[in-house]
Amino acid sequence: MVVFIVGCAASLFATGSIADSREYFLQPGDVLSVSVWKEPDLQQTVLIRPDGRFSFPLAGEVDAQGRTVEQVRTEIAKGLATYLPDAVVTVAAAKLEGNKVYVIGKVNRPGEVALTGFVDVMQALSIAGGMSRFAALEEVFVLRRADGKQQAIPFNYVEVEKGRNLEQNIVLRSGDVVVVP
Repeated sequence: MVVFIVGCAASLFATGSIADSREYFLQPGDVLSVSVWKEPDLQQTVLIRPDGRFSFPLAGEVDAQGRTVEQVRTEIAKGLATYLPDAVVTVAAAKLEGNKVYVIGKVNRPGEVALTGFVDVMQALSIAGGMSRFAALEEVFVLRRADGKQQAIPFNYVEVEKGRNLEQNIVLRSGDVVVVP
């Protein structure tokens, strides 16, 4: 099911959205470096699987998707507490490969865009080389999955280019697809 959102999309995403936070939220595909001080056997580089989890010795399965590095560090420390009550756990993001959006349709370079920072629709279109001359500039939209439903968020390039209705130029989230018909 596709839901079209009409009007101001900013208020819909105001609470709890990645756009409102300056913290990085881990995604499948990200790689973490995990170590426990004075425990050489507990130093690993782990890949967050498509299910959003990874395995770590003695701590078991660790949920990482949508969490910060600090939240993952805390969960590992809790998991190790039975075996190492005062474990000093360090978690660092080694590669941030999971946060990507996709730009498809009538753009000069369709494909994926890595979210190394906060990227809005205009920036993603710029990274994709801009729109081709046959693009429907007033009919661009962002496909987003939220709460198990797919939404189509309208984006009128012509208005934003003229400095109007700038709330359309939303910050993209991992997995978003910018469609340029």
